[in-house]
Amino acid sequence: MIKLVVSGPESSGKTTLASELSKLYNTNLVQEYAREYLTNTKNHYCYNDILKIAKKQYQLEKLNTNKKICICDTDLITIKVWSEFKFKKCDQWIKNKIKSQKQQHRIYLLCKPDLDWEYDPLRENQFNREELFEIYLNELKKTRHEYHIIDGNNRLEKSKKILDNILNINH
Repeated sequence: MIKLVVSGPESSGKTTLASELSKLYNTNLVQEYAREYLTNTKNHYCYNDILKIAKKQYQLEKLNTNKKICICDTDLITIKVWSEFKFKKCDQWIKNKIKSQKQQHRIYLLCKPDLDWEYDPLRENQFNREELFEIYLNELKKTRHEYHIIDGNNRLEKSKKILDNILNINH
């Protein structure tokens, strides 16, 4: 099974891209659990909430293994970056699980923050998106998972080309 993770700073088109890809390939979409959690808490959270979110995200990802490909609208690396950026630390459980995922076939689409930032009450980093992009990029380099930077306006088209190549689909 291939896990395709759409990652990157906020307001870079991740959720839209993940949703479009899951429809296009008729496969499972693992939603970003943090959005649900933070909506329920009215965006009030502390460091300890990060681990709760991470465990649920991990659980949701583990449930979706019945198809050739699974699209994830975030993963533990995103949560690690968020935790370290916001709280300057990350729980060891998250780090250990990321390390254990190195054996999986995970491919990342790292969305560049070159789209206009759109207001959302859950978003916090309008002015740090480039900095966060570099942090994501460095994290992905450290894990040695395959990744592709997705930028510009034709994100679905670019992503489809990458994924078709990986899946050996010819059109």
